[in-house]
Amino acid sequence: MVVRWHTHAQLEVVQADYGHMLDAAVEAGVYDWLLDVRRRDKVTAELSGWVSQVFYPAATQRVAPHRIRMAVLNSPALTEAYVSDPDQKKYVAYALDPARPYDIGLFDDEGAAMRWLNPAVAS
Repeated sequence: MVVRWHTHAQLEVVQADYGHMLDAAVEAGVYDWLLDVRRRDKVTAELSGWVSQVFYPAATQRVAPHRIRMAVLNSPALTEAYVSDPDQKKYVAYALDPARPYDIGLFDDEGAAMRWLNPAVAS
């Protein structure tokens, strides 16, 4: 499933979007997702905290026994924030921890993200 965000939005709108995304994925039985957030040049700690601490755990429980795999396609500004902002570093480290019951990959190239989601697809 490919989900693209083209604008910035308030936290409540993003939360609703994520809920719709999860509903559609469950209905279709699709557990490999490409989340394209390249149009966002910033992310709040509040959103990152909600996604990692609330959404991912709830989504994981809802799709069990399946495993969600998310390729997150970032803008250069978001990638920089993930490595330089202390709050973002904390949330990214938490989300990327291999012990989590889901897989997340961070990408700046859509082709690489798609290959990660489906390694059987020819390069």
